[in-house]
Amino acid sequence: MQKAGGGTIVNVSSIYGLVGAPGASAYEASKGAVRLFTKSCAVDLAPFNIRINSVHPGVVETQMTRDMLADPVIRPALLGPTLLKRPAQPIEVSQAVLFLASDESSFVHGAELVVDGGYTAN
Repeated sequence: MQKAGGGTIVNVSSIYGLVGAPGASAYEASKGAVRLFTKSCAVDLAPFNIRINSVHPGVVETQMTRDMLADPVIRPALLGPTLLKRPAQPIEVSQAVLFLASDESSFVHGAELVVDGGYTAN
């Protein structure tokens, strides 16, 4: 990227890089590390015209979460305080990544884009 005169990096973290939850300290520590790594790299890479940002999704409906989301007991606990009361679809997270990778975000650098349906706002 430096030889090309710049570029864009988008790291994927999680809402658990921003907030805590019970029983997931190692996961949360790793996602918090991605968050701070992104910010540190933003400082180091700015002189090379390389932008870097992170995306922090909440619960996303995927093959991994589908069965849990279908369970009427587990679903409310999994979604927690998500204000929109539903999981994200993968395309919703992909569109956030696409925005950060595009020229439309040319002045966004070292930022955290939270895609969580209001989980962290609550």
